[in-house]
Amino acid sequence: MLTQQTTTTPAAALLTRYRSVRAATMRFCAALTPEDMMVQSCPEASPVKWHLAHTSWFFETFVLAEFLANYEPFHPDFRWLFNSYYKALGEMPEKKLRSSFSRPPLEQILAYREHVDARLCRLLEQTPEDEVLRRVVLGLEHEQQHLELAATDIKHAFFTNPLHPAYQAAAQDESQEKIAPPLEWLSFSPGYPARPGVVEVGVTPQPTAIDSFAFDNETPRHSVYIAPFRLASRPVACAEYLAFIEEDGYARPELWLSEGWDAVQANVWQAPLYWRRDTATQSGWSVFTLHGWRPLGELSETPVCHLSYFEADAFARWSGQRLPTEFEWEFVAAQRSVAGNFLDSGRLHPQPGSPTAPTPQQLFGDVWEWTASPYTGYPGYKPLPGALGEYNGKFMSSQMVLRGGSCVTPASHIRATYRNFFHPATRWQFSGLRLARDGAS
Repeated sequence: MLTQQTTTTPAAALLTRYRSVRAATMRFCAALTPEDMMVQSCPEASPVKWHLAHTSWFFETFVLAEFLANYEPFHPDFRWLFNSYYKALGEMPEKKLRSSFSRPPLEQILAYREHVDARLCRLLEQTPEDEVLRRVVLGLEHEQQHLELAATDIKHAFFTNPLHPAYQAAAQDESQEKIAPPLEWLSFSPGYPARPGVVEVGVTPQPTAIDSFAFDNETPRHSVYIAPFRLASRPVACAEYLAFIEEDGYARPELWLSEGWDAVQANVWQAPLYWRRDTATQSGWSVFTLHGWRPLGELSETPVCHLSYFEADAFARWSGQRLPTEFEWEFVAAQRSVAGNFLDSGRLHPQPGSPTAPTPQQLFGDVWEWTASPYTGYPGYKPLPGALGEYNGKFMSSQMVLRGGSCVTPASHIRATYRNFFHPATRWQFSGLRLARDGAS
């Protein structure tokens, strides 16, 4: 008996993924009240309600308005109201004012999402041209970025709330029972023996980047020279960073870059963001998490997070080591599968490594790892045409590169070539560090 085989078209597969990604955003928001979604607690953050609107604006602006015949915008003011930084599309409100958008109300924002979803799904059902599919893929990657931002933003919002509410109650947590494996030094001699030190990094642009998406800042693939180096087998743990604090690391200017020392003094940094001493005894530390306050002792074996680049660099100097370059990191990560503690696990906080896991470990998930590399374009880099070219290229100044994703990054969003970037003073992201040193022995 013959069986009829069905083939799934790229548009049909993308429609399934579209529904999944959009639903993941709403699942995260299910634990939040409308009041929670209005808060903007620091300049880097945005209200969750704004994230819900802006991600829908992206699909409406770059897909529906350009490719759906006779499309009627949901609201004429939304085109400028929920623009983020695309100057080619016109003016937009200042970012710091987003928390003042009490109107439109949340119900209208949710109706906006439904409006966009219905029409986007209809468009995908019509077997659209490849450029539509590429735009939708980009929009989904954009949505996943904003889902991660929503998690980091609501954590900061709850931290600044005097009641310090938890996003959700902690499940059975194994982190306090696990011991991080000993830190080992792994040796790498890239390119040997055929082309000593020369390796390929980045991504070759694909004419139809549907199944193999990469942002434009990951392209083009090119050769770099990497001298022999050694990389730590895991990220730096909280207990190790505590030793830096206890040896007056925040009071020793010789450990800090000049701008970093200025940031320490201006912001009175004494520990990572979300750490606090017991106010009564000035001894003992607690850490604020998405599950509320936790004693540092329960998290001492987990990777330290919410560090600025300046703090990561100072710790590396204090320890007699350095931060890896982004190319050293990618060389190691590209040889391994993408697996780790991501948003999908539901843990919402970095976890200790496993003594029985292969090394290096925790390259993906847990914490974004600061690198020593400034965020610039690769040789031959070309941004996307039009307003979409503002997505990455316009930020290639005064930023440092992070790699690997974090415990609030969607698992399907990350890859070895992914380049995140922030100003070196940024601390509200789940950012940590892994040490490196020169020489393979």
